[in-house]
Amino acid sequence: QVHLVESGGGLVQAGGSLRLSCAASGRTFSNYVMGWFRQAPGTEREFVAAISWSGGRTSYADSVSGRFTISRDKGKNTVYLQMNSLKPEDTAVYYCAGYGGVGFSVRAFRASEYDTWGQGTQVTVSS
Repeated sequence: QVHLVESGGGLVQAGGSLRLSCAASGRTFSNYVMGWFRQAPGTEREFVAAISWSGGRTSYADSVSGRFTISRDKGKNTVYLQMNSLKPEDTAVYYCAGYGGVGFSVRAFRASEYDTWGQGTQVTVSS
């Protein structure tokens, strides 16, 4: 079983940067596809980015492509989300999530595929 804890959220001005971290515990983390999702008040949880278990494949939502970068450090059991050029519309609670098994391209962007979630970290971007 994998347990996830996010950190790194906060308040930043538009155009600024933040790096979110997701620390994982559990022996199967290295085999997990990891993703970041976000949810703003009154909206559904939406896909942000995902990375394959090897780290060799990544996927991004169109709204963050070119601004956000997902990465993972297996030695530290940690997944990161580097967020640059932040916009007020990026304001949300950001969640780290993971799932084991095969299938990246067709599964990684669907929240329903993930069976392990962190508690979330708030990101607020002021204009």
